Amino acid sequence: MSGKMRALVKHHRAFGAELQEVPIPTIGPDEVLIQVKCATMCGTDVHIYTWDDWAAGRVNPPYVFGHEFSGVVVEVGEKVTSVKPGDRVSAETHIVCGVCPPCRRGEAHVCLNTKIIGVDRDGCFAEYVAMPEQNLWKVDDDRPFEIASVMEPMGNAVHTTLSGPVVGKKVAVIGCGPIGLMAISVARAAGAATVIALDVNDFRLDLANRMGATQLIHSGRVDAVKEILSLTDGEGVDVVLEMSGHPTAIQQGFRVLTGGGRMAMLGLPTRPVEVDITQDIVFKGVTVHGITGRRMFETWEQTDGLLKTGAIDLEPLITHRLPLEEYEKAFELMMSGRCGKVVLYP
Repeated sequence: MSGKMRALVKHHRAFGAELQEVPIPTIGPDEVLIQVKCATMCGTDVHIYTWDDWAAGRVNPPYVFGHEFSGVVVEVGEKVTSVKPGDRVSAETHIVCGVCPPCRRGEAHVCLNTKIIGVDRDGCFAEYVAMPEQNLWKVDDDRPFEIASVMEPMGNAVHTTLSGPVVGKKVAVIGCGPIGLMAISVARAAGAATVIALDVNDFRLDLANRMGATQLIHSGRVDAVKEILSLTDGEGVDVVLEMSGHPTAIQQGFRVLTGGGRMAMLGLPTRPVEVDITQDIVFKGVTVHGITGRRMFETWEQTDGLLKTGAIDLEPLITHRLPLEEYEKAFELMMSGRCGKVVLYP
């Protein structure tokens, strides 16, 4: 397919982006061209839009950004066999090499040569996007495109939550952004006895309640450590899912973790964090697990299965739907924190 398309372009090394007409991507023999039906927004997109230090050191404008999407296959390369035009798809956004040591031992989610769409190559805030066949996940025709788009970040929540046992456990989710909110639902669906949600944003705590949290703690108004210890008869929680990346929240998470507990960390601090390793990790005998991306494709199977059971309802998470040309309003919502998932329609 040739011609032009509308796309949201990170056009310069500064704040903002531009809606432009750019060439429709051309595909290679093992790639697929997808008409984007909707794209959901992520904190990474905000980093790029606002041009913070991380973005300045990582991405190279001009290029199309955005990495969460769903759509319909419109063209396939000559070597493609698993999908055909008309198929509905979501996509794993981490493109891996397949030959480095982690890839060879089945740990492709920590591939040494990972390239991410919308970060390292053109992404999905556009009418069309090109993807390798191996990165596509076919979705049922009755699954809404918005839910299919959210499967990628839900995979982060699934990977974080299910990186250890949660059945019958007391779980604390620190940071109720969209992935933290999904982690609440995943933990409940997986049999957690208690899911305590912590945040400093009332809007997000209200969403946490709707997503299934059993207790809510506003960390800016109460002593979160004392509150959790009170709720757990002084024992602390078995599992902490750290989604905020905030240094104080991380320290609190380690303090409320019971002996032999597990800390799964997805949040990204912007600076080094001081932790009392002796008291809060070594003497407690806790497990600390750094989480990145999704296990390919074990996590996708788990995510798809959880959605098919109906045990998880993602509709409350999707709070705003906007056409692509209203991207400035969308980013304002994201920066305000008064939203769940924001959907853009090219």
